[in-house]
Amino acid sequence: MKKRKFTILGGDKRNVELARLLMEDSNEVQTFALNDTEYYLPKCKTLEEALDYGKIIVGPLPISRDGKTLNTPLFSESIELERILRGLTEKNIFIAGKIGSHFLENAKKKGIVLEDYFAREEMQIFNAIPTAEGAIQIAMEQMDITLHNSNAMILGYGRIGKALSKMLQGIGANVYVEARKYEDLAWIKNQGYFPIHLKELDFYINRMDVVFNTVPSMILDEKRLEKLNANCIIIDLASSPGGVDFEKAKELGIKAILASGLPGKVARVTAAAIIRDTIYHIIQEREEEKWD
Repeated sequence: MKKRKFTILGGDKRNVELARLLMEDSNEVQTFALNDTEYYLPKCKTLEEALDYGKIIVGPLPISRDGKTLNTPLFSESIELERILRGLTEKNIFIAGKIGSHFLENAKKKGIVLEDYFAREEMQIFNAIPTAEGAIQIAMEQMDITLHNSNAMILGYGRIGKALSKMLQGIGANVYVEARKYEDLAWIKNQGYFPIHLKELDFYINRMDVVFNTVPSMILDEKRLEKLNANCIIIDLASSPGGVDFEKAKELGIKAILASGLPGKVARVTAAAIIRDTIYHIIQEREEEKWD
């Protein structure tokens, strides 16, 4: 692929690794709002200089925590998203993760090209692997028994559910997978797991040693939490708002862990490589569209 000029804007350790990986690929890279002592990274002095440097501006995942300012955990100053919009021009391609609708709409009004890499299917699929590994790591740290021969339930059979089921089966756990669709239940059975329809969940849940939730809606409510045995561990992997009543779990003395953003926490280099590859795919597709 052709070598390019990138500006890496804000973000966590994933963006630090992303900058390093892009430089290893012989791209020209500058960073801003990304202070890190582990590597030497070329840094712009001002936001305006950073936005003017690269044709491709890469923001963080998520782009913002509050909908107003850039997500900059490694930078002491706040940067308004509106200020970034004012500095972008039609020459830029702005790529980030979980870009909010307000930012998208305002960018379109200015004719700025925006791409949300987190919305890409290949990103989601590959991201499921470090998420599943991180979930297993948490379970092994928190459980008083081995995952081998334990009863492990996964709520939902999407990308993460598929990756996690396979890994748990490899460890030797008794894998129970909940799903709503009968086609998913057929695949679950075909893979050698125990298929559980949502309607059957209450009958099986009290047998579990660990429950991994991937469903982003309230599935482990008060009634279901009361059916769990006291030693069961819950690990919630679902995107906001999650699927666990954490207050009730605390009242019942059930250990429930919100485990969001695992790829960046447990495998930041792999997470950065996934982001890099997805960015390359976006650029390549845009170039191919010009050729058509």
